[in-house]
Amino acid sequence: MGYLNNQVVTIDAILTTKGRELLARNDGSFRITQFALADDEIDYTLYNPNHPSGSAYYGQAIESLPLLEAFPEETQIMKYKLATLPRGTSKMPTLAAVASIDLSQGQSQNIAPQTLNYLGNTTVFESSGYNYTISDVRTMSTFEGVGINTANSANLNATQTLGTNVSKTVIGTSLNLRATTVNTLFGINDILQATLTITGRDSGARVTIPITITKTNS
Repeated sequence: MGYLNNQVVTIDAILTTKGRELLARNDGSFRITQFALADDEIDYTLYNPNHPSGSAYYGQAIESLPLLEAFPEETQIMKYKLATLPRGTSKMPTLAAVASIDLSQGQSQNIAPQTLNYLGNTTVFESSGYNYTISDVRTMSTFEGVGINTANSANLNATQTLGTNVSKTVIGTSLNLRATTVNTLFGINDILQATLTITGRDSGARVTIPITITKTNS
């Protein structure tokens, strides 16, 4: 979803496959109950407190920036969601995790992120866990969030995102990965690539990690 024009309230929204299915029923089952806001398009360095025309024009350059049209690719849009943090917070939370994931075919790895600069602590594990979104779940034979046992997590951990059979999100305090063993998925370079995006469910902190799967020659 995105504003098409920042001078008028005109909003463009793209529904997922599930959203279109509910809307087509025309029985009242389609309801928007949650939403998120982001400021991906904003370059705050353009704020100019020295503008010669006065304070009303300090943010003029920012207000004139073009806005993104909505598109359903969560790895490329709404990367910088607005978050509510305690008053007095001086640093934005960030996630500490591995810089990259490099697995051989069939190899396993556990990812356990930590959140930095959150709630006055240097390092913390978020009690609500983390969202883990992989851009192409076909690269994995195991993609499982662990450590969060709720009805919501059970539902989310069984659900693919974006209305496709490619991207998938799970939640947990940590993530278990196992690279695919299906030989036919590999191309001529014997390599599969994807990305893993981790988001703190309490802090909103986010990191994207490249994944490389290398075929094992038998």
